[in-house]
Amino acid sequence: MGYNGHEKLKASGTGGNAIMTKGRKTTFDERVEIVQYCIAHDHNYAKTSEQFKISYQQARNYTIKYEKQGVEALRDRRGKRKPEAEMSELEKLRAENRILRAEKEHAQMEADFLKKLAEIERRRG
Repeated sequence: MGYNGHEKLKASGTGGNAIMTKGRKTTFDERVEIVQYCIAHDHNYAKTSEQFKISYQQARNYTIKYEKQGVEALRDRRGKRKPEAEMSELEKLRAENRILRAEKEHAQMEADFLKKLAEIERRRG
């Protein structure tokens, strides 16, 4: 009896591309853009990491941080004792607005897809 019960091993779904790409430093604006892209592309972390030349883990972490704690969580606070000049309310709202717009576009794409699917089903019936 083998370790995996002789089942065929499954691919990671990245088309044979290495997932373990090395991360790189990103700015706050880049992180906002990364989250916006990732949400708009159905949380496809592999595609997002490829698009922005970051690691899969970075794409996943930024998106999860945003979804749990909001746009302020995307700031890098490492090595800072006191928060520097806090993001102005306007900057915060603009960043959040960009991400919400991406979420809205994604929801609209899903709604359009479901509408088209229902139309196809009606034609078959």
